[in-house]
Amino acid sequence: MRRFWFRRGLRFLGFAILFVGLAGLVVMALWNALLPAIFGITTINWLQALGLLVLSRILFGGPRGFGGGGFGPGRHEWRQKMADRWKNMTPEQQEEMRQQWRNRCGRWGRGRWEREQSEKANETNSTTAL
Repeated sequence: MRRFWFRRGLRFLGFAILFVGLAGLVVMALWNALLPAIFGITTINWLQALGLLVLSRILFGGPRGFGGGGFGPGRHEWRQKMADRWKNMTPEQQEEMRQQWRNRCGRWGRGRWEREQSEKANETNSTTAL
């Protein structure tokens, strides 16, 4: 049984190395075919292409895995999870959470919250006036 998992691990490692190598070749080929002709910059080698792939993964989040970027499917799931949690809270818990976020975010979260509070105040004033 161990031999099976060892072979499977070696096969996975081989495909991963092949995939990274081919991705580097594709980036190198595209860079060298397009950018020198368009912008007049120098060509790059395979290691520089791999470096560009790593840099783009760090800057832009790249494919999901290892935590992923701030955008994409993970963000939607987080918002849905928070919306479900919010629905299950009592009004007191909601107010406590608002206060915690105000303390954490400082001025960044105030615009929307202030609008909501003024709308609630207007609703309360209109219902008491009747």
